[in-house]
Amino acid sequence: MSTLNSLWRVCVVAFCFALVGLGGLFYVATIFPALRLGPGGRAGHTRRVRAVIRRSFQGVVWILRAGGVMRVERRNADLLAASRGKPVLVLANHPSYLDILVLLALIPDALCVVKSYVWWNPFYGGVVRAAGYLSNDDPEKLVEACAVALREGSPLIIFPEGTRTSPGAPLHFMRGAARIALASGAAIQPILLRCDPPAFTRTGHWYQQPSSGFRMTVEAKPLIGAAALLAEESVQGFKPRALTRALERFFTTELEGYERASA
Repeated sequence: MSTLNSLWRVCVVAFCFALVGLGGLFYVATIFPALRLGPGGRAGHTRRVRAVIRRSFQGVVWILRAGGVMRVERRNADLLAASRGKPVLVLANHPSYLDILVLLALIPDALCVVKSYVWWNPFYGGVVRAAGYLSNDDPEKLVEACAVALREGSPLIIFPEGTRTSPGAPLHFMRGAARIALASGAAIQPILLRCDPPAFTRTGHWYQQPSSGFRMTVEAKPLIGAAALLAEESVQGFKPRALTRALERFFTTELEGYERASA
């Protein structure tokens, strides 16, 4: 029975991956061009595209939940909804491949940074470009592009680790998120993500599914400013380095506190 349960979940996941890939091609060829007919010019078009993506990802999450692949537990969800239309830098740890899908399904009108290979992917590239997402091709230009997007009022999702963290490994943040926070002056919305048991990890394969599914917990924390985090550090010289340390400490402390409470 356990083998059949795992096989069923693998089939559900494969269906969702195919749905996202083929759906992206369909949207780029039909839906997204039609959305240009609405008001608001290019900005209005990208907002409508992001709304379609959000609804689509909500549908994918529903299929994964209905298929027994995952359960989603939201904590302080009102803080996520309050980010809509505000220059909020959403920072989250990155335990699972599905993290961005879940966050884009939950946060209205959110932008995100995508890797260059996704930007030119034949299935996803047209989608991310139409949505106005940002490519990480040039790290220097990316910081300013993110700051501009935040000043224009769109929530921006960043994973400070840059890639998924292996289960049990300590957090190691890159400085890009800190540089964006300092350049934009945007408030930081920390999001704590937990995946129990681990699934879609950096070291695992998509078809390695827990026999009873997994639970993803999405916990929003109150907004915090870079200045408040830097006040806890002995800042001497390079602020991005100090802010990165402060963010690492904040996320590590919060995640370890949850583990102790759950033990």
